[in-house]
Amino acid sequence: MKYTDRVLAYVTRERDGRKELLVFDHSDHRAAGKQVPAGRLEPGEELEKGLLRELEEVSGLAGASVVSQARAFAPGELPHGRAYTNHAFELEAPDASDAWEHVVAGDGDDAGLVFLYRWVPLAPAPELWGGSDPMLARLLR
Repeated sequence: MKYTDRVLAYVTRERDGRKELLVFDHSDHRAAGKQVPAGRLEPGEELEKGLLRELEEVSGLAGASVVSQARAFAPGELPHGRAYTNHAFELEAPDASDAWEHVVAGDGDDAGLVFLYRWVPLAPAPELWGGSDPMLARLLR
């Protein structure tokens, strides 16, 4: 199966007067750094439908709502860019725990991996994928 579109979920919440971002670490691959939920769309799948499906598969989080979408961006615009057209979204989270462990569902490459989720403040901007993430400035204005 050939994947051509990837979605990134910048999930936010308000807590104690500040905006926070949902991030995770790989339990077995800490060197990968903090990341946001992301995944590939099935061929022909609509962006928002695939975004919400991927978010639930990789985090267990259901019921998030889309706030905004950034323009599509090309491989190489992010440190983790690959041969996909990338689509970044800001979503607001339903009431969720402050931290949790999730085993990735589905049948993708990451199925069965354990991700450790937590919320981090957006100010100052957190490092993602081991460096600065240009999408934070574009998406979370």
